[in-house]
Amino acid sequence: MPYRISKSFEIESGHILSKHPDKCRFPHGHSRRVEIVLAADSLDANDMVCDFKALKERIGAYIDSWDHALCLNSADANRDFYQQAYGDRVVIFTSTDPTSEVMAKAIFDELTRRLAEGQKQTNSAYRIPVGVRVERVRVTETSSSWAEYSA
Repeated sequence: MPYRISKSFEIESGHILSKHPDKCRFPHGHSRRVEIVLAADSLDANDMVCDFKALKERIGAYIDSWDHALCLNSADANRDFYQQAYGDRVVIFTSTDPTSEVMAKAIFDELTRRLAEGQKQTNSAYRIPVGVRVERVRVTETSSSWAEYSA
């Protein structure tokens, strides 16, 4: 059985679900919790899966770019308006609505890529040991609703 660690991040995130048949097709926001679970079959030289700071260094800024931002489908009819009005606080999801499920997968994929890069670095005090992998990412939408992605 692998060892696991988990780190949570909290963001305020708006989105528009342009394909939704009801109220969610209008701009609205959520207080989101992003929970990341990493796993490893063995511990590193410090008896850890990896240091929590190493995880934060790899994905914190990416998740923070969604904080107080509006997430949009690239096909949204008002995309240009929102981008002009809010600049870098608009996060575009290519040809897909930014549902919690889609967000969870996007974070999973980005962190998987960044962990692979981090495992190649030897000059950081907070290294990602070889063998550490993303097990799952959960994104809450409300206090009673969440979506999760795992490989």
